[in-house]
Amino acid sequence: MPGRKLYGKVKIDVFQVKFWGSRGSIPVCGADFDVYGGNTPCIEVRCGEHRLIFDAGSGIRQAGLDMIGDSAREVDLFFTHCHYDHIIGFPFFKPIYNPDITVNIWSGHLAGSMTTHQMIRQFVSPPYFPVRMDICKASLRFHDFKAGDRLTPRPGIVIDTFSLNHPGGCVGYRVEWQGKVLALVFDIEHQPGELDPTALALMADADVAVYDAAFTEAEMERYRGFGHSSWEQGVILSNAASVGRLVLFHHAPWRNDSELALLERLAQEALPSALAARDGMVLDI
Repeated sequence: MPGRKLYGKVKIDVFQVKFWGSRGSIPVCGADFDVYGGNTPCIEVRCGEHRLIFDAGSGIRQAGLDMIGDSAREVDLFFTHCHYDHIIGFPFFKPIYNPDITVNIWSGHLAGSMTTHQMIRQFVSPPYFPVRMDICKASLRFHDFKAGDRLTPRPGIVIDTFSLNHPGGCVGYRVEWQGKVLALVFDIEHQPGELDPTALALMADADVAVYDAAFTEAEMERYRGFGHSSWEQGVILSNAASVGRLVLFHHAPWRNDSELALLERLAQEALPSALAARDGMVLDI
């Protein structure tokens, strides 16, 4: 676009989201998953030259290679929570082994019972991983917060944090930059017939909202208590919260491309701006 300046490969005035992993629960692969992808949650947000990563699912491996290719020097990594599908890619995030890179790591879902440093150190150690964090040569900086805190990780970036209804706790993030808003609302379970006030506050007037759509409403009764929601609820919340664009996320691992395409069409019939996230998809906000 004319008039935009570049910072390396990054347009310094762009607010952009990229989906490196859109699948929930466990990575999947094969011809049935080529279109929407099979990596577990990892979302990159670019606020000009600043790079924010949300969750370290299997998709973070490729995100890290992209960062190395761009000669990035600093990144902020935020965890929604530490269930396996959201952390499994962390040891394969190449920037943590690069002494020229600073990685800021944030978490707030454990409500003070464990620090971010303790969480990562426990996961990157035997018997879960063959070596300890001593092999990480990047400058790792750990940041603890509590859901409800407002974070300002970089100049001009404001992130409000919310406690979501999910087993073991989970943080939703509302990212504001240059007057625009991205809402990240996963993993969350809604109650039948109710609009979650936390989700509504998180999504209010957001330009883009990424919402947990692991199940359909028809499937919810079977999976009650699993901590996930439906595309139908995402549409209802988006309408109530005046969301600009809804992105369905955290696809069930058994949901193949044709099934996801059908759900995407159904969502678009109810809300024309709706999209189902695909690995590699990039949206300007």
